[in-house]
Amino acid sequence: MTEVQAPVGYAAAAGAAALGEERTKPGPRGGIAALSIGALGVVYGDIGTSPLYAVDQIFSGPAQVAPSAANVLGAISLAIWSITLIVAVKYALLVISAENEGEGGVFALYSLLHPYKYKQRGAHLLLWGLMLGAGLLFGDGMITPAISVLSAVEGLDVATPAFAPYVIPITVGLLTGLFAIQFKGASRIGIVFGPVLVVWFVVIAVLGLAQIVRQPQILWAFDPWLGLAFLGHAGFHEALLILGALMLVVTGGEAMYADLGHFGARPIRVSWFAVVFPALLANYLGQGAYLLSGAPVVNGALFYSMAPTAAIYPLTLLATVATVVASQALISGAFSLFSQAIGIGLLPRVAVQHTDRAHSGQIYIPFVNWALFLGCVALVVAFGSSSALAAAYGLAVAGVMLITSLAMFAVARNCWRWSAPRAVLVWGPLTAVNAAFLVANSLKFLEGGFVPLTVGGAVFLVMATWRWGRKATFAAYTAKSAMSIAQLIEVHRRAPYLLERNALLMSPYPLRRVDDRAPALATLLLEHGGALPRNMIFVEVAHPKVPFIRDNRCRVTVFDRDERRGGVIGVELSFGFMEEPNVERYLVDMARHKEIDLSAQKNQWIVHVAHENLLPDGRMGLLRRLRLRLFVFLRLVSRPSYYGYGLGDEVRLSAEIIPVRVR
Repeated sequence: MTEVQAPVGYAAAAGAAALGEERTKPGPRGGIAALSIGALGVVYGDIGTSPLYAVDQIFSGPAQVAPSAANVLGAISLAIWSITLIVAVKYALLVISAENEGEGGVFALYSLLHPYKYKQRGAHLLLWGLMLGAGLLFGDGMITPAISVLSAVEGLDVATPAFAPYVIPITVGLLTGLFAIQFKGASRIGIVFGPVLVVWFVVIAVLGLAQIVRQPQILWAFDPWLGLAFLGHAGFHEALLILGALMLVVTGGEAMYADLGHFGARPIRVSWFAVVFPALLANYLGQGAYLLSGAPVVNGALFYSMAPTAAIYPLTLLATVATVVASQALISGAFSLFSQAIGIGLLPRVAVQHTDRAHSGQIYIPFVNWALFLGCVALVVAFGSSSALAAAYGLAVAGVMLITSLAMFAVARNCWRWSAPRAVLVWGPLTAVNAAFLVANSLKFLEGGFVPLTVGGAVFLVMATWRWGRKATFAAYTAKSAMSIAQLIEVHRRAPYLLERNALLMSPYPLRRVDDRAPALATLLLEHGGALPRNMIFVEVAHPKVPFIRDNRCRVTVFDRDERRGGVIGVELSFGFMEEPNVERYLVDMARHKEIDLSAQKNQWIVHVAHENLLPDGRMGLLRRLRLRLFVFLRLVSRPSYYGYGLGDEVRLSAEIIPVRVR
């Protein structure tokens, strides 16, 4: 028995050359200036459009705070320091340093902490928390486009009440158009994302500065004690309402980490500290200055009230474009998040379309797209205004931010090797702030907060069930294996005749030693066909919880080889959760370059896969039976893994049904 490890770049480069494709290396490409401008459009669209509705919720929303001088200074102080602590310090300086081979996001944290789940108490629970956080992000993905576009269109109502009846239809029309063009991919319009947001941030900064010049006393809001005093003088319930409204100021900050792999930490930090942070501070200070002046707030829209009357229509148009850009970025992020969950084995496989041959990250997932569309339209119609919709906004993000803080404490201790006092000193206060925001936003549950929580809970249930079902199926399938590789080799050597074919048998586990169990699929082929193929290649596809495989993608184990009688070979291919696992392309290329000793003629190949018919064990309880039913349903709507691996595209495919009982 011999074992060969093929270099990671060998099969990839040869396969690309054979297919005439040019593939880009993973990671951000371009100069610091170009990447920083690109980050403005993709990363900061959500938080950049928060001034449209955030401060309104403190003075015109459920909190109904009187716009006295002390209250205005205190509220703006809280807004400034919320952005500073949660976004500038936590995310821009700390969280995006927790990269996983250049990638960020919930699943990057999941992958970083996964090796410790068997070593430390509570690590497994933290992984479940990250799965819940991923589910909450999907729930938030329905609300962000709805509230962003709706708040922008409401600028027409400020210009003239005659537009009031058309705000909802225009919003629904814009959302319909946005989701309808997703199949084209974001790359074609991505070139304008950054410049549009540059204009947006310049405009909101100028609007704010104009008001600051008129009421310079608003600069006292930089004093954090004014914000603390404002909270202290408010009653407990009113303080929670204020904190719940302040959550809208920082929503979108988590996108810094989610889009880390697209741009890199440095461009994200440059665009934040050079453009976004100053523009947001200027605008929020300007909104406070406008309130200090005592000028009227039209229809509760503080942002539009600051603008000159002649600028309302162009400002509404710019805000609408900016919110569409923000929504586009979030939709693309949802596609990426769903794709990563599939790659890491937490969600069923659905159809994924690649919209750009040069960039693997440009994808379109029809199921996710139309699920988000239906959710967005339903929210717009049901809530009717951005003010009402704000009640449903923030709770899911607060949950994600708290889970991220807890996970980052574990990352600091395990990955960064921080001492316990240092980790507590840094992450203790940040976790406490996020916990306070979560408690405050829990008041929104009955007013609409249940929407993202319900969506997030449903996605979490699907992920947990899919993860459990795959493990249970693997255990049941493995138990049916009757022969070892050594026994199979003996049968293969003594067979009176062999089928003239090259058979690739998909294995759910790696085969590296002759005493490993042969997959049940091999026994089934022998029982059904009465003979074994001349060449048998067991192929196992591994998905390590890393974004990319840098080394040793291919592992070839030659168990038995004879020029006359063929042989038995094991192949293990590894793919990260950010990669496209086109197994067929790699296998064909390996055969062509003699990594596996087979004829490269595709008409001599046949791929055998197992499709398990899952049956409940007689001793299975009611709850586990219900869970099994849900898993079986998910398997029905899921595309078989061999389609995701490209198997059957050009080589014949045979699916064998194997009954297995799940305990």
